[in-house]
Amino acid sequence: MQYAILEPVEANVSVRVSTVQWLRFEHSGKPGFGTLDGDTITAFEGDMFGSPTPTGQNVALRDVRLLPPTEPSKMVGLWNNFGALGQKLSLQIPPEPLYFIKGSNAFIAGGDVIRKPPFYDGRVIFEAELGIVIGKRCTGVDEAQAAEYIFGYTCVNDVTAFDVLNADASFAQWTRAKSFDTFGVFGPVIATGLDPDTLTIRAILDGDERQNYPASDMIVKPVRLVSLISRDMTLMPGDVIACGTSVGAGKMKPGNTIEIAIDGIGSLRNRFE
Repeated sequence: MQYAILEPVEANVSVRVSTVQWLRFEHSGKPGFGTLDGDTITAFEGDMFGSPTPTGQNVALRDVRLLPPTEPSKMVGLWNNFGALGQKLSLQIPPEPLYFIKGSNAFIAGGDVIRKPPFYDGRVIFEAELGIVIGKRCTGVDEAQAAEYIFGYTCVNDVTAFDVLNADASFAQWTRAKSFDTFGVFGPVIATGLDPDTLTIRAILDGDERQNYPASDMIVKPVRLVSLISRDMTLMPGDVIACGTSVGAGKMKPGNTIEIAIDGIGSLRNRFE
């Protein structure tokens, strides 16, 4: 039976040589993790972020169900962190990162279904984003050392109940709008060894490309983001920082399939119901 929905996007030779793709999966009812090479998973044991060791077992990708590639204590999501979107919305460059927290109840993997809350009739928005995955406990680190705390990068769909966000004029409801069950989509893998400035983030809705923007347009770059956010809160291994989105984020309708694709990481595909 085919469980996994994972179609790595063709990457250039330098990306293929330098990257390792880590994932979590369920096989025969048991969770595991390992590295992906083509259609084969090499299983590991121990701590993905410590010193994992191979078990000697290989598993076919078609025989597993993908899990979110980490179990984060939190996802930190950025607002107004791309120049093109800021220009379109006539926003000033923020003096420091503007962010919200997405609840851990929201997290799902590629292949899982994004579900519209039954009591909500408003717009549900997809947002294609690059995610930073933290590899070790990170508190108040200097920018010069921050790269050491980045394990790798993943795809994020920062799903948003758009009409909730500013429904109350006295209080912008970022956490509620972003944290409904199934609204924190990320994966399919964590790719190590990537230069984020070389990446392009794409969103494809039912085969129609809606977003295509370079990560190099990011206002606050990943290393600086890790440093600045770690001054506010401790970042734990597996935590994800969603770097924000650019122009083109839009509405999903029930029955749509939304795909977030980043070369070197892969394709995160989910159906919206």
